[in-house]
Amino acid sequence: MPDAGPGAGPGSAGAALGAYGDPWVWGALLHGTSAGVAVLDTDLRYVYVNPALALINGVDADAHIGRTIGDVVPGVDAGLDTLHQVLADGEPREMISSGQTRADSPHRLRVWRGSYHRLEDTHGRVRGLGAVIMEVSADREAQAELERTRERLELLDTAAVRIGRTLEVDRTCQELCDLLVEVIADAAGVELLAMSGSEGRRPPQDGVLRLRRVSLASVSSLREAVPQFGVPGEFVDYQPGSAIPSCLETGRPVTYNVPDDAEMGRSAPNTERVAAYRAAGIHSALIVPLAARGARLGTVTLIRAGSSPAFGDDDVDVAVALADRAAISMDNARRYSREHGIAVELQRALLAAPGIPHPQVDVATRYLPSGATDLVGGDWFDTLALPGGVTLLAMGDVMGHGVEAAVEMSHYRSMLRVVAGDGDAPDAVLRRMDGLLAAARTERPGTCLLALADPVRGGCWFANAGHLPPAVVAPDGVITLLDVPPGPPLGAELGGQYEAVYADWPADHTLLLYTDGLVERRGEDIDTSLARLGGLTLPNAQGPLDGLLARVVHRLAPTAAEDDVALLAARARPPRGAGS
Repeated sequence: MPDAGPGAGPGSAGAALGAYGDPWVWGALLHGTSAGVAVLDTDLRYVYVNPALALINGVDADAHIGRTIGDVVPGVDAGLDTLHQVLADGEPREMISSGQTRADSPHRLRVWRGSYHRLEDTHGRVRGLGAVIMEVSADREAQAELERTRERLELLDTAAVRIGRTLEVDRTCQELCDLLVEVIADAAGVELLAMSGSEGRRPPQDGVLRLRRVSLASVSSLREAVPQFGVPGEFVDYQPGSAIPSCLETGRPVTYNVPDDAEMGRSAPNTERVAAYRAAGIHSALIVPLAARGARLGTVTLIRAGSSPAFGDDDVDVAVALADRAAISMDNARRYSREHGIAVELQRALLAAPGIPHPQVDVATRYLPSGATDLVGGDWFDTLALPGGVTLLAMGDVMGHGVEAAVEMSHYRSMLRVVAGDGDAPDAVLRRMDGLLAAARTERPGTCLLALADPVRGGCWFANAGHLPPAVVAPDGVITLLDVPPGPPLGAELGGQYEAVYADWPADHTLLLYTDGLVERRGEDIDTSLARLGGLTLPNAQGPLDGLLARVVHRLAPTAAEDDVALLAARARPPRGAGS
């Protein structure tokens, strides 16, 4: 680069700066700084540039002299109006400019911060402008990346609230599609790997991948066009090598930005879709895999159409982050559904074979698993014929939910049958059970209500370990709650003290035992809940017991109960020869 230092000829640093100070000092300063420095005349033509500015612009220092900014770096927004204002009023100004110079740069967009001031000689005559320029491209990119990170975190916070609010796979998929359409897509759809059998459909041909379309969402302008590509609930077979199978095989996002017809045909489920895509104005697609804990679940497809831009790297990052968040929720829902099914089947199997009461006692039972928000619990009941014509009726609830609670429930039932076989009073049975459970250090305490029903004498002895009180349904349908003081739950290691309570049990009265899911409501006092049961009057109370339980459930149990519901009804048969 030609020397532009002190003492050079016309147009050099020495000639340009001689009027403004010691040329040697100025030259040393200007050559050593990393800031770009320039002097421009009143026509905004370069008079001087230092080596740093020559390097920034990618043009030798001498090649600047006598030329305008637009001549040297036409790709830079120089803000000429601002420079003319500085010349006119003498007020220094700072300005951000951007663009690309002739120098190579790793930055897609270069950004500079410039400080401009008017230059005057000792007589106050305007001689031109002084400019000091620093490149801030890296800082701007870092700031932009921080802003993108902040926006992604805010979006993930939104996703945490809006996606996976229920343990339902299909609803989680729809929540993901709705959010994607709000933030980065014109349309979005989720397709999950089809289960074997695909609801009785013929298996796909070799190499063809079958998925079930679970959810769709789109902006208003595409709502009429999107349904022609499919609707939720249908199965879609994808040709080998198309976009979705490729995405699932590699586990990486696949982007198609403005593909030609041939490429679009290869990426689509089948080539017949291309014309419909074009008619809808679809020009870009982004397919992101859905996977959680090493298991492939399916894909989410994002579409852009019309005047929307093609998908960029930032869009891919956002889509992947949201898909990963949703996939965890989907996997949780799938695991829940699997465990819930196992627990329900186990619970039903264990409760399907209650003991047999004495012939003088009619018994009916009913079990209702909770709604979709909870796993099946440890509710249980049993009946057992004891010596002397007495029948043991039991209703219990083991703490917790899921398979473990259902298994523990079976332990309680088995222990009760062993302990109660000697015909002891119900309070003694509870004390023995509590001691055995404490010795075994059970991790799941449980409540239990026992009733020794004697149909011959027309009475019943009760004992209560932390359970809700029994009820009696009179022939006129009026329900009365019996006062049976509750002792501590079984297995709670509280040294259970239980009290036996006797109540009359005429042949035309029905005993009703139940678990808390029948009456309890979230946020409601238990006394209010029990009063609801005690305030009922049931029609046809002397009819079949199954019908009576159905009426109780209809009146009290909500459609989606918050907890499991177990009920047991018992009625003494009239003695032989009684009646009309």
